[in-house]
Amino acid sequence: MDLGHYAPLGAEALLTAVSLLVVLVGLFTKGRSSLPGYLSLAALVVAMWMVLTAETNTVFFYDSLRVDGFSQFFKAVFVLVSLLVVIASLTRYNGRVGGDEYFALLLMATVGMMVVASAIDLVSLFIGFELASLSTYAMAGFDRTKKNLEAAMKYFLYGAASSAFMLFGFSMLYGMTGSTKIADIAAASLAAFNPAILIALIFVVVGFAFKMALVPFHMWAPDTYEGAPALVSALLAAGSKKMGFAAAFRVILIALLALKLEWYMAFAILAAVTMTVGNLVACWQNNVRRILAYSSIAQAGYISIAFVVLGVASEGMTGPNNLPLDQYALAGGLLLVLGHAIMKTGAFISTAQVASIAKNSEDPDDISNYAGLGRRAPITAFCMTVFMFALAGIPPTAGYFGKFVVFGSAIYGGLVWLAVLAILNSALSLYYYLRIISYMYLREPAGPKISESKGYVLSLLLALIGTFWIGVLPDGFFNWAMQAAAALLP
Repeated sequence: MDLGHYAPLGAEALLTAVSLLVVLVGLFTKGRSSLPGYLSLAALVVAMWMVLTAETNTVFFYDSLRVDGFSQFFKAVFVLVSLLVVIASLTRYNGRVGGDEYFALLLMATVGMMVVASAIDLVSLFIGFELASLSTYAMAGFDRTKKNLEAAMKYFLYGAASSAFMLFGFSMLYGMTGSTKIADIAAASLAAFNPAILIALIFVVVGFAFKMALVPFHMWAPDTYEGAPALVSALLAAGSKKMGFAAAFRVILIALLALKLEWYMAFAILAAVTMTVGNLVACWQNNVRRILAYSSIAQAGYISIAFVVLGVASEGMTGPNNLPLDQYALAGGLLLVLGHAIMKTGAFISTAQVASIAKNSEDPDDISNYAGLGRRAPITAFCMTVFMFALAGIPPTAGYFGKFVVFGSAIYGGLVWLAVLAILNSALSLYYYLRIISYMYLREPAGPKISESKGYVLSLLLALIGTFWIGVLPDGFFNWAMQAAAALLP
């Protein structure tokens, strides 16, 4: 056996090994060692290096996993989000009873997401989904408060339902094509269209829509993001949800290409409804984590515009600088995924900092606890302000650049109505983002200045750098996203 052949999967192997090692450390130290957190941090740093330098265009395990530019893009997003969450978690969980289990679950969830990004077989895709989901179900109820457990239960029930829909769709595809390989399903459906594939498409889209929190399959997200520990909510909103997009891009664009007209129409409706409902409902919330949850739902609607453009793009259609429109649209979706992952992680870590300040409040996430935060916790308030502007799409930030490319691709694809609706929704979102900022800087402080957690501050500053880096120097990220898109598209 040539072990060197498996080097591109080194990041997954490393994180799996360290997650088991972390459990052993916790076992022998009765969960009171600070080693698990630092081991997890080191493993994620090395894993990021492995992902960014891995050799691509290689398949593994009987064509069930593929390492290509597309998979590496998503893996980098997942590892980055986990890295930021681990840094912030060092203060909260490291060296405490159960901390080893927390870090082990986080690493296993990351591995599950990475498997999904590489999966080119429906079985490996489902295994990756379940590995990530089971780990995050446990993490959602990790603090074992009543709110935590309720959030975990809702997340588990909705997650189980989505898995059932998805698995039923997969089983229909296998029954009609005789294969679980995405490439084989694509070839079979293009060669001889079977109307039953349309039913399979419905189940697959519904299953993915749950994972991506698209309206009307979004009900779990606000309750789970509000009730789970704030750092776990960051992982769910910025990492786990993006896993749904990684799978949807690969399965729907490749395996179900024969049903392009059908899924184009489905995603046009889902994108329009999702961004509108997400933004409208966010305007009525007073709980900041629920605001971020509905904002996250709206952002999923923006990313879904890429599916719509890919549905209408035909050979020869071009975007700016004569770039192929399908590649340009997919690159825009990937840039939004990357930017949103960084911004949303930072925003949820900010809520964790505020919740630690207002832990005696009846609702630590109520917007009233943000009053005067600019004077009580100036670094957290400043970072939160940048994340709010970035999520609204204000330049020069990651949020602006991603939206610019996606909305532009819709215009080039003749979907002016969708681009206009997205721009109006972005303008509407400014209301609730500015509302949070106004509380932080225009209200009297609810208490004295506090000492901000070093772990939270370091994570926030790293997310801040990423947010500006993508917005100020976008060319390198755009080229990276274009290469990732080219690796997926036929």
